[in-house]
Amino acid sequence: MADSAPSETSWPGGIAGLFHPAFPADARRVILARMVRAFGQGVWQVDFALYLHALGWAAPTIGALYTAALAFNAGATALMGPLVDKHGSRGFLLSFELAQLAAALLAAFSTAPASLIAATLVAGYGRGANGAAGPFAPAEQAWLSHSLPARRWGEGLSLNTALAVAGMGFGALAAALPALPALRAHGPITAADYRWLFLLPAAGALLGFALLRRARETLPAPDRDGTRRKPAPLTARQRGNLLRLSAVNSLNGLGIGLVGPLMAYWFLLKFGAGPRAIGTVMALGFFLTAGLALAAGRLSASLGVVETVARLRLAGLGLLLLMPLMPLFWLAAAFYVLRMAINRGTVGPRQALALSLLPPERRGLAAMTNSLSMQAPRAFGPLIAGVFFHFHWLVTPFILATVLQGAYILLFRHYFKGCDPGGE
Repeated sequence: MADSAPSETSWPGGIAGLFHPAFPADARRVILARMVRAFGQGVWQVDFALYLHALGWAAPTIGALYTAALAFNAGATALMGPLVDKHGSRGFLLSFELAQLAAALLAAFSTAPASLIAATLVAGYGRGANGAAGPFAPAEQAWLSHSLPARRWGEGLSLNTALAVAGMGFGALAAALPALPALRAHGPITAADYRWLFLLPAAGALLGFALLRRARETLPAPDRDGTRRKPAPLTARQRGNLLRLSAVNSLNGLGIGLVGPLMAYWFLLKFGAGPRAIGTVMALGFFLTAGLALAAGRLSASLGVVETVARLRLAGLGLLLLMPLMPLFWLAAAFYVLRMAINRGTVGPRQALALSLLPPERRGLAAMTNSLSMQAPRAFGPLIAGVFFHFHWLVTPFILATVLQGAYILLFRHYFKGCDPGGE
């Protein structure tokens, strides 16, 4: 089936290219919708565990909620690939924005455990998704892949990641608002000082919905009779690539789950840091990630996506191991910022590789496989880390994560060298 993605590649690289007249307008709206969604996610990546702690939740319980939310998201993601390939992406993403709005309002007006659990299952508060649309992330990736030429996927998806993590950065700065004396009563920060922040993702959901309503979706060209052809069965090579992708992603996902979602809580437990210090650190990490994501997009055009991912992730491996050994908050924070930028900055090239493994009419399945194989094992990480935190074993999760992500880097490069999108 012919792909209807535009063949023009005349827009410049970097953020300036997003607003160039040649850049597909619908892809621009999808990317901007992700950026405003990421703002609310950035707020709650910093503050959600701190909020639950202020409500009196114990570390294993907080970890269990994160695990439940990640598992729920993974289960829902499993349904998305075939549905996106059959029905398109637009309706799913619009529905997600409305669900985000409902979840934020529920959490803003109720502290009941049932309400917070329901809102977290839907919105994934605290897990730091870089603006991804929860279980509908495959829909977003498929939409962009049909709007951008294959040879610029690495750049386009890196731009999508860069603006999303920039949105996370601004959200992380906003997460410090409860610490400002002018916005709270005197004394320690209480749960009530955090609650009103749920209105921020509610506003982001409304703006994201407005942007997506104006975006059209370009799907693979239909057959001559106007119907969409049933996708051909996967070849043995395509099935093998998906299996290998799932295997290496599972190692990466579990490693990320052990140290990623509860980092704000780790800073609180190890150093007694509050939302102002943690928010500042995470904001710096997100802004640096945005720059590195753009650089990774340019590197992928010259080195290829596989080599770009392997080299950058290898640089981050030592930072991951050394970070928990730092005796001072700002030393650990510096290692965290650098490692975050390196790891998250490679999201775009990794997505580009996954989308290139299958033909255009199967990109929903490719995106779903890429997301699900990361999310399902990642779901176990916060529960395991929460138990370690309960016993004050604050280094162990990082050691396990280093081993898992080291194996991921080696296998990723071994399996996919030569599989760059747009290659001959």
